[in-house]
Amino acid sequence: MPKYLVHGSYTQEGLKGLLKEGGSKRREAVEQAAKGLGGSVDAFYYALGKDDFFVILDMPGIVELSALALAVNAVGTTETKVTVLITPAEVDQAVKKAVSYRAPGR
Repeated sequence: MPKYLVHGSYTQEGLKGLLKEGGSKRREAVEQAAKGLGGSVDAFYYALGKDDFFVILDMPGIVELSALALAVNAVGTTETKVTVLITPAEVDQAVKKAVSYRAPGR
């Protein structure tokens, strides 16, 4: 199942909700949302710095991930970014593909 790294920050309203519920309740909410779309949470961490949280999701595909991201971002309590994670085996497959490409100006 494809893996996605979701990282982001809480808005002021989101931080108020986090302070009220605690971190474990937010993880449970993300787990339930992912499960409802056929996915799961592989890892969930809070952090200090530019981003407040990092979540690794196992999702059936980009459509399900997009549905989850749209629902989360529409609420307005977080600002998220998503990175598609690629396994070493997938990179091995990619480097074996023949690609016809011309660099700009060449």
